[in-house]
Amino acid sequence: MNSTTDTVTIAVTDASGRLPRYATPQSAGMDVHAFLPEPLTIVPGGRALIPTGLRVALPNGYEMQLRPRSGLALRHGITLLNSPGTIDADYRGEIGVILANLGSEPFIVNDGDRIAQMVVARYSFVTWQPADTLPDTSRGAGGFGHTGR
Repeated sequence: MNSTTDTVTIAVTDASGRLPRYATPQSAGMDVHAFLPEPLTIVPGGRALIPTGLRVALPNGYEMQLRPRSGLALRHGITLLNSPGTIDADYRGEIGVILANLGSEPFIVNDGDRIAQMVVARYSFVTWQPADTLPDTSRGAGGFGHTGR
């Protein structure tokens, strides 16, 4: 663990025996593993909810995000449909990962395969302040590639 980062303790139950962990001292994400009774095939254009065996009790003010693994995306066209998937602090069910196969070949998910990355982050609650106008910026309303000129 990097000594300059915050640490939070999270209660977890793990039916799989494969707790997520950081691959390197400065990794932001932890690999999440499939927890399957048998291999599962996702056909091209298909999707599947993959169980992880994990249930967590996040502290108030924290969320957990599930993100695609870059190697699966590059090599096989495998991604998460609701990326990032958000696990709220009050959710106590099993964490599932919605994998989609955007590739051209069937993709087989085996028990224990690394299927996603998990990032735990603090968040803030918003109080909206209605306004008639907004302060100007140099960017203004430019978007969708505007800053790449």
